[in-house]
Amino acid sequence: MTTVQRSTKKRPSASQAGPTAKKVRVTPTIAREEVVKRRKQPVTLPVRESDGESSDEGDEDQLEDVAELEDEGADAGSQPAEMSVDAAGQKDSNGTLTTTRESHKVQRALYEQRKAAKPHSQLLVDAKRVWSLARQKNIPPAERQQHVRNLMGIVEGKVKDIVLKHDASRIIQTIVKYGGRKERDQIASELKGHFKQLSQGKYSKFLVSKLIRHCSSHRESILSEFHGYVLRLLLHREASGVLADAFELYANAYERSILLRDFYGKEVTLFATNHRTEADKEKAKRGLRGVLEDIEGDRKKRILSAVKENLTTIFNNPDKGTVTLAIVHRALWEYLAAIYDVEDEREREKLRREIFESCQDILAEMVHTKDGSRAVREFLAFGTAKDRKHVIKVIKPHVTRMCVDDEAQLVIFTALDVIDDTKLTAKSLISDITSNAETLVTTPQGRRSLFYLLVPRTRRHFTPAQIGVIAETDSIREKTSKKDSDVRSAEIRQAASPNLIKFVEEKGAEIARDTGGSLAVLEIMLYAEGDKSAAISALVQPLASTYPSDDPSRPHPIDLPHTSRMYKSLLQGGHFSHSTKTVERTKFFSPAEFASTSLSAVSKETTLAMAQGSGAFVVAELLQRIQEECSSELKKKVKRWFNKSAVSSIKHSEVKGKDILVEKILALS
Repeated sequence: MTTVQRSTKKRPSASQAGPTAKKVRVTPTIAREEVVKRRKQPVTLPVRESDGESSDEGDEDQLEDVAELEDEGADAGSQPAEMSVDAAGQKDSNGTLTTTRESHKVQRALYEQRKAAKPHSQLLVDAKRVWSLARQKNIPPAERQQHVRNLMGIVEGKVKDIVLKHDASRIIQTIVKYGGRKERDQIASELKGHFKQLSQGKYSKFLVSKLIRHCSSHRESILSEFHGYVLRLLLHREASGVLADAFELYANAYERSILLRDFYGKEVTLFATNHRTEADKEKAKRGLRGVLEDIEGDRKKRILSAVKENLTTIFNNPDKGTVTLAIVHRALWEYLAAIYDVEDEREREKLRREIFESCQDILAEMVHTKDGSRAVREFLAFGTAKDRKHVIKVIKPHVTRMCVDDEAQLVIFTALDVIDDTKLTAKSLISDITSNAETLVTTPQGRRSLFYLLVPRTRRHFTPAQIGVIAETDSIREKTSKKDSDVRSAEIRQAASPNLIKFVEEKGAEIARDTGGSLAVLEIMLYAEGDKSAAISALVQPLASTYPSDDPSRPHPIDLPHTSRMYKSLLQGGHFSHSTKTVERTKFFSPAEFASTSLSAVSKETTLAMAQGSGAFVVAELLQRIQEECSSELKKKVKRWFNKSAVSSIKHSEVKGKDILVEKILALS
């Protein structure tokens, strides 16, 4: 036997190895672009197709380009009479006919004269020249930084004077985006005290957003300039986006409290401290409850009344788009949470009723954010049967969009949990969900919406955190709903089953080839109620195809690991429990029927080929099911298939699971 000689040479120790070789750092030729955060879109808006942009030249610059084009179009339509040239020519002051080309030259010269007469015209010309170099995408970082420094040297000290112009605003934005901390601090310092005005500008608003995003050290002072004007700015066409981005994407907990403070009324705004101490900041982070912590009596009522009035003002202006913003939803949820601390139960219910009535028709605009979703779920949990019916009516047109949104789908789950009238939910919610099953199975969020109809809150598909969030309204449901939760779940499952079984019958074989789709098909087959014979035949049919597949681009289902596991679980009749080490069988599915149908549809040759390929575990489970639950005729049939020759071939193969398979074959004797 040949022995392998081991090398006796040892690696030198760290102290004997000499100087460590330095790693070569390759400087990228293109600056790495950071991924841009985007605000969540309301479910009431059409789905926004991703444009593939990975830099913040994306949305903001596109919006600014549109605004610039609109202005240019307006300027073109308002040109003076002398700028309009007839195609045939026109007469000059002496009555001499001039050509169109000459007329254009005259007009161009006049335009340049007027442009040069404007303030800072030469500065902008010089800045644009350097800006065209600095904004290029495919240049080395060091070269870009040099251009940015040169650009900063041109505009330094004049930022405040030129920033309201659309072209100058783009120049300053480029400095903020690509510049270092020194350049950003310089620009933020020059604009200090003017951020409220800039946020309302058609072009300068983009600069404020970039400063809030990139200058974290100045963010608190920028947001403080909005103090006392937040509600007005939220209703402003241009400024609302600046505040919304700051609150939802960039601000920390304390910085968000600065913006929220205006919702608490003038009394809180006027006497608010700067929260310089850590204790004050921690109190501010608690929001409205922190404000009301040491307040009692009439003052507490005045503050709650002010919050309600400010929210109602926004709810009464839905055309402004402000009702879709996360900052408004946070203020609403803080108000609902503060109501819990009102001692008088009648007063508590009155306050909740009044705020619900002020926003009941626009609830669909709120479900896409965490706080908005929680507020709508609160209305559902505390609402009367009439209130719940109204909420369902409002969200019904958007159910499909809500099913694929992480926060919005929680509203649907709560509606299914608390509404006793399951006929209403079946007609208004469940039918819309099941009819779009083919679309929903393609995303994790959509699959969760389907799973909740059959196996709500199962740990197989819902994380403990998700289950905890869904369960937040359970204590309220016990007081406001009459029907037992198990009865309600059974009725929902019965209502969803027919459409889901039909979906598997028509699309299941193809959907099961996808990883997520196989999970959905498995849960529907195991837990939906009804006749599944046609669905079983549809799933078994692909197994009858030639094994292995003749088309390498389309493998046999058994060669797809996730699909193979689905077939094994169907033959088991349930999921394997790691806690009990047993298969938890379901009463809604017959694995014996699936096994007998498989044996009838799949030929002997294909079954033996799968047994000696990737399907050893599936075939082993098939044999066990036939041994335990099927007729003696099927047992004899399978025993003839797996004769001594077949068993010997399996024993000498290298397939995984051959020992278990042989054990199941011998058990048929």
